[in-house]
Amino acid sequence: MAAGGGLPGLLPAQTQLEYTLLDALSPQEKDNLVYQYLRKVDSWEQDLKVPDFGGDLEWLNTEGPISLYKDLCGKVVVLDFFTYCCINCIHLLPDLHELEHKYCDKDGLLVVGVHSAKFPNEKVLNNIKSAVLRYNITHPVVNDADATLWQELEVSCWPTLVILGPRGNMLFSLVGEGHKDKLFLFTSIALKFYKEKGQITDNKVGIKLYRDSLPSSPLLFPGKVTVDNSGDRLVIADTGHHRILVVRKNGQILHTIGGPNSGRKDGRFSEAAFNSPQGVAIKNNIIYVADTENHLIRKIDLELEMVNTVAGIGIQGTDKEGGAKGEEQPISSPWDVIFGSSVSGTHEDDVLWVAMAGTHQVWALMLECGKLPKGSDLKKGTCLRFAGSGNEENRNNAYPHKAAFAQPSGLSLASEEPWNCIFVADSESSTVRTISLKDGAVKHLVGGERDPLNLFAFGDVDEAGINAKLQHPLGVTWDKKRKLLYVADSYNHKIKFVDPKMKNCATLAGTGAASNVVGSSLMQSTFNEPGGLCVEENGRLLYIADTNNHQIKVLDLETKIVSMLPILHTEIFDVVDHPFVQNNKMANIPKLPKSAPNIQLPSLTVIPGQTLQFLLRLSLPANTKLTEEAPSSWFLTAEGNEWLLQGQNPSGEIEDISHQPLIALQLPSSCLSSEAVLSIKVCLYYCSKDSSACMMKGISFSQPLQVANTNQGSTAQVELTYAF
Repeated sequence: MAAGGGLPGLLPAQTQLEYTLLDALSPQEKDNLVYQYLRKVDSWEQDLKVPDFGGDLEWLNTEGPISLYKDLCGKVVVLDFFTYCCINCIHLLPDLHELEHKYCDKDGLLVVGVHSAKFPNEKVLNNIKSAVLRYNITHPVVNDADATLWQELEVSCWPTLVILGPRGNMLFSLVGEGHKDKLFLFTSIALKFYKEKGQITDNKVGIKLYRDSLPSSPLLFPGKVTVDNSGDRLVIADTGHHRILVVRKNGQILHTIGGPNSGRKDGRFSEAAFNSPQGVAIKNNIIYVADTENHLIRKIDLELEMVNTVAGIGIQGTDKEGGAKGEEQPISSPWDVIFGSSVSGTHEDDVLWVAMAGTHQVWALMLECGKLPKGSDLKKGTCLRFAGSGNEENRNNAYPHKAAFAQPSGLSLASEEPWNCIFVADSESSTVRTISLKDGAVKHLVGGERDPLNLFAFGDVDEAGINAKLQHPLGVTWDKKRKLLYVADSYNHKIKFVDPKMKNCATLAGTGAASNVVGSSLMQSTFNEPGGLCVEENGRLLYIADTNNHQIKVLDLETKIVSMLPILHTEIFDVVDHPFVQNNKMANIPKLPKSAPNIQLPSLTVIPGQTLQFLLRLSLPANTKLTEEAPSSWFLTAEGNEWLLQGQNPSGEIEDISHQPLIALQLPSSCLSSEAVLSIKVCLYYCSKDSSACMMKGISFSQPLQVANTNQGSTAQVELTYAF
């Protein structure tokens, strides 16, 4: 009989099994040992039972709440205790995908993700929804926000797998990543054992994928963005669509590389494939990509229109030293890349620095022969560790190999004196750190706390040094002009700035709420887990990958205005791993129903440079409300006069009918025509208050414009009134 409850009650018997498995010589012998273990555990007088999921818990990917003892009776269940920020949890997902591909619920197996948050931001269901989409999780996920099940079972580590028998009885546990063989061995023998006992049922569990309810989007979870030295081209890692976009600063697409499906393939742009790419770095016509879930560094040549692999072997590596030639060197979840220069090299930008999130280190890929600080001569193509022991810690040290990071996710270079360092967004320690390019010394800048083992010192505090608090920052970028560092404080949904001289950290934009407000003041603009950012060489525009809003935001550091970058001339891709659906000149424009009225407004005389403000005054029928799940929106078009919309924010959401947005349009200072027609279109989704019926309605307002050189006021307001 088992002694004690929870996972500790399972430990003595499973430890004994693991020791005997080490001595097993053949697969048959291992199968027999696991089979004998199950006979013993199954014969205990009292099962080690798991408490049922609470009835008030929130579920994803299901038709409704699931009961362990009703819906999952007769199933072998794998509980995956995870938190979506954790790189080790992300590493485990391919193993679970493969297991689910081999056995389905009809075979008697079901995987259930038990989301047990580390950070407060991860307790919010909408943020877990985004993670479920981002990582293409297709099994049921329960939001155990208060970690009730985690505590009941005495789980102590992310990730932890707990394998249950058909009575909700605990059979095995696997702690950490890297146990794929045991996972497959234990589950296959458990299915065989209980099938022989007649305890496995083949009933289907009600699965309803969250991704299937979502509209398509021109970008899906863009993770990083960078700008070339001219400021004319942006490179966007369109992570959820598994592709790289090169766009003009007005959002017009120049190149689409890879996507929409995940894969691993070099070659021409039309055939190349990536898997959740993150960091991007561009110089001239060469782009380097952190191809995160392929565990590769890729090189894109825009002139030749070719993609090839320069580091990694396509399988997650465990090597924490490196030193092999790039394409022979295994690496693990690279998350960001930036150019730098070696100590003795004759070429500028001859090193690619890599935030190696999977091994908690910063690596270097030598693009030419050269030396790293305090290092020996290295051949071109060498890929090796530069800083970090590989332990997941917040440890600073004068010796780079003795320092330790915790999932470094963003890098930026300040090569000029007195800085001469790499800034590191160290996400799991909620800090920003520096690595000296003179001697490799790793130092603290802001966030976290002094105990190197405490990775829970997070918060949202604008202060200096250790007193400042961040929550899982994923990106940093250096503003040479102002000598400031901008930080994507991702789980606080803010953009912050740090003065590295004084170590002061303060909020630049964002309220702390996860939402999507643009066009207003910096402190009223909002973001949703921004993952990356970059600043133009001239210091004017800050581009932000607003990841969970599926947008690139543009923050003008001089006018203090935030706008959305439109993505123009692109294919719409479906939500996750679906073929593209249609071509559209502005991919983020929904189609209005044929019944939508078109209201002709009186002609308006305007002058170049003038700001027009359109005030929506729309009213819904009685006893109806906007549908929360389907985003209502407005958008602007100017057929034949697209110059009107250059550099403008052409669309936005309508979240609340009682607070309708003010739509602003600034006319160009030089107008290409003396006459134009601007269309303001609105698409509303609304339901009866009892949600018994839902409707989609549209309306279009046509505003003729006469461009003159009169001296009227700088702002003109137009009310757009309509009752549905």
